[in-house]
Amino acid sequence: MSNLVNLERVSKSYGVRPLLSDVSLGIAAGERVGIVGRNGDGKTTLLEVISGLDEPDTGRVSRQRGLLIGYLHQGDELEDTHTVREAVLAGRSDHEWAADPRTREVVEVLLAGVELDRAVLGLSGGERRRCSLAALLLDDHDLVILDEPTNHLDVEAVAWLAQHLVNRSSALIVVTHDRWFLDAVCQWTWEVHDGVVDAYEGGYAAFVLAKAERQRQAAASEVRRQNLVRKELAWLRRGAPARTSKPKFRIDAANRLIEDVPPPRDRMELQRFAAQRLGKDVIDVEDVDLFRGTRQLLSHATWRIGPGDRIGIVGVNGAGKTSVLSLLTGELAPSVGRVKHGRTVALQHLTQQLDDLDPDGRVLPTVESIRRVTRTADGEITASSMLERFGFTGDRLTARIGDLSGGERRRFQLLRLLLTEPNVLLLDEPTNDLDIETLNVLEDFLDGWPGTLVVVSHDRYFLERVTDSVWALLGDGQISMLPRGVDEYLERRAASLHLDLAEPAQPAEEPADPAQSSVVPKAKAGSAEERAARKVIARIDKQLERIAEQEAALNAEVLEHAQDYERLAELSARLTALADEKGQLELEWLEAAELLD
Repeated sequence: MSNLVNLERVSKSYGVRPLLSDVSLGIAAGERVGIVGRNGDGKTTLLEVISGLDEPDTGRVSRQRGLLIGYLHQGDELEDTHTVREAVLAGRSDHEWAADPRTREVVEVLLAGVELDRAVLGLSGGERRRCSLAALLLDDHDLVILDEPTNHLDVEAVAWLAQHLVNRSSALIVVTHDRWFLDAVCQWTWEVHDGVVDAYEGGYAAFVLAKAERQRQAAASEVRRQNLVRKELAWLRRGAPARTSKPKFRIDAANRLIEDVPPPRDRMELQRFAAQRLGKDVIDVEDVDLFRGTRQLLSHATWRIGPGDRIGIVGVNGAGKTSVLSLLTGELAPSVGRVKHGRTVALQHLTQQLDDLDPDGRVLPTVESIRRVTRTADGEITASSMLERFGFTGDRLTARIGDLSGGERRRFQLLRLLLTEPNVLLLDEPTNDLDIETLNVLEDFLDGWPGTLVVVSHDRYFLERVTDSVWALLGDGQISMLPRGVDEYLERRAASLHLDLAEPAQPAEEPADPAQSSVVPKAKAGSAEERAARKVIARIDKQLERIAEQEAALNAEVLEHAQDYERLAELSARLTALADEKGQLELEWLEAAELLD
């Protein structure tokens, strides 16, 4: 099978830093590849070189003739002047996309809760992300490239996306820190590090096992090498002091062995901070009603969180998970009931927002203003040493906080919280902006965390890894414990959606009243009714084509007059009128089509 894309000895640098060095690889038709690596190691650069958005400094990239590539960037390219319908459906009529089960499913899952006629300009970041993903999945491509596609998706949507991508025939390259997603989707894993790309067969679990085996073999080779080094050095020191010469080839061999020691890779290391003693009473939620605006999130809810509890919270976007964390901290007061904290509770809350950091502050002075010397389980440690263990080395120690990357700012946020020595941690989407290596270290740290932990996360792997119990907001006003965790949550959600969509069955002993029935009798083949229905469909198809042409022309004018607000208002009114006319025609089309089914 020929490759869709081939990279031959490709190198790419930014400034003096090489991100790709002499990389050769390829992606075949139908292959699904996951890319992992630390933030800043070149994952997105590799995607851009493969797609043709960026050219390599040296080497060659060849692509199959006529190759269709779909690329989901971390940002979006939506036009603010368009509606969701225009941005996602690209002129498709409702009867067109709704008639195809695959496209209908994409719209129903990814655009749930988003009105198609809503303006793109007013969408949230998560809604824009889902619109971009839906628009890409509705098109056919030979190669789909996704950069962090699970951002802003809840657990349920991530599970759906994984199944959808497995069922597609197109090749796939995906960058994501969602390890459950990598396991569910990918046949190969590429690790980008130190300018090279290592390929492993299988998803994330297979990658970890294969990498461990490679490291074991490398360690065995290193032991043999070190034994040989010791023998060579012993030989060089042996003999009478007066002896001043040794065979040059033996000295050169020893020097090569000594010089061949590879430098250690930088990695973040979280220390086991000292924590304040936690009593038997932590947080009690007693008979609470909680509202967000006019919407009720909790109704007479009671929940007790004890010392050492490790709790994960799941729910669809908008279910109120962040609001529940704010309730636990006391930032959000209940309408009815109370939230009681134990006397010894020292609580810290990691929010999703990064704007609580002073962008003009410097990394080291900010930490020293909190605590210059920190107590850990291994003793005392200075602020600069602690920062280095969190991955802030060299010039990053004195960098402006506003100049830090998203992942660095997230780590810095976490460090500031841990310096206060809390015994209760509330983490809201802690995996955002963190690479897999950092997540591994964070999980290792949380394994030894002696306090109480409450985590809201859409990262299923992380949630199952660091928590002992999973609780869900299912829309019934309660916080429900799920003994079987995320699997049980997905089963309950699927059952709920099935019940919502199912039509109520008629009792067998009470036949439906024909006058009340909504079932349209089918036209007999060859009958006058069938011929009339086909004529109606043909007429409406022509009218819909005319409307589609008019909409395309008006959208072109919208782009042309983007700064003329009076003209935009006029064009918007005409587009709305066309949308109304199209909606009426589509209803007629569906009624006629029911006669032919």
